Amino acid sequence: MSLKKKMGQFPDTERKHYFKTLSNYKDGQFQNQEPTPALAEGQSMLKVLWNFLGKHPETSPVHPIPFIKTDLKNLLPDENVLIWFGHSSYFTQVDGLKFLIDPVFSGSASPLPGSVKAFAGSNYYQVADMPHIDVLLISHDHWDHLDYKTIQLLKDKVNQVICGLGVAQHFEYWGWDKTKLIEKNWYERVDLATGFSITLTPARHFSGRLFARNISLWTSFVLQTPTKKIFLGGDSGYGPHFKSIGEQFGPFDLALLECGQYNENWPYIHSLPNEIIKEVQELKAANFMPVHHSKFKLAQHPWYEPLQQVSLLAETNRLAITLPKIGEKVNLNQLGKTWAKWWEQS
Repeated sequence: MSLKKKMGQFPDTERKHYFKTLSNYKDGQFQNQEPTPALAEGQSMLKVLWNFLGKHPETSPVHPIPFIKTDLKNLLPDENVLIWFGHSSYFTQVDGLKFLIDPVFSGSASPLPGSVKAFAGSNYYQVADMPHIDVLLISHDHWDHLDYKTIQLLKDKVNQVICGLGVAQHFEYWGWDKTKLIEKNWYERVDLATGFSITLTPARHFSGRLFARNISLWTSFVLQTPTKKIFLGGDSGYGPHFKSIGEQFGPFDLALLECGQYNENWPYIHSLPNEIIKEVQELKAANFMPVHHSKFKLAQHPWYEPLQQVSLLAETNRLAITLPKIGEKVNLNQLGKTWAKWWEQS
């Protein structure tokens, strides 16, 4: 497959004409709700790159990441479960509907062959393991969230795709049926079956598959089902939007929050562990699950540090946390269990 094909496609003229009418779009780009520089003050891209290429211990695991084999195709119809596949890819069956979020099963999070490869053990689950999916959710178009190979293999397994504005252009370019695609702005809602809805909510991040940034929208999601309310965070730095979402849509039964690939050189686009604690509190989440870790090396911290730090902070702040292995069933009806610190044995 060509790099051009994997890149996707810029929004067409009709889309861009509509985007220009929106308050969160200016000068050809979508905007965060507050100023969000890519790097911390005083940092340059050259300086950050030089540091990134230096030696940083334990950024990759010595042993394969542990995983559990769960038969997703033979779940009981009444099971309310969530299964994480590493990084920010996960599946949930809740109240009878099946959702798949940001699946990346190709073993890489980069357009360049052989780069940003998945850790050993972290890429067990593949499209062939997925059941038929009612709704595919894509938080934004970065390579570690929107994977061409995975998306193409899913084409006949998905009823509907919900994503931020502009992201559906990629799917159209890749030959998807337009009737399956729904793209929305922040605070717009999609009603599904009775009692089910998806509302797009803000995130503090950016988008882009190579050089052109922010021509499509990045988002978080509020998933409302007949019995559950779940926050699907996508990628986001800390900001006042968490409190706003909590006040408008909370409390939540569970919040899935980015935790990993952070660095003090880029503190506005990825949350630091102590900030995740504030996010949980401001979202009014009864339980939270850290994602965006344990599959790809995209930062210089030890691979296990996100889980190590956020689990300790959760304990200190008396917050309920969910910490499954890849493939391990999370029972959404019984979120209060104690989880083994599997990253200490890896």
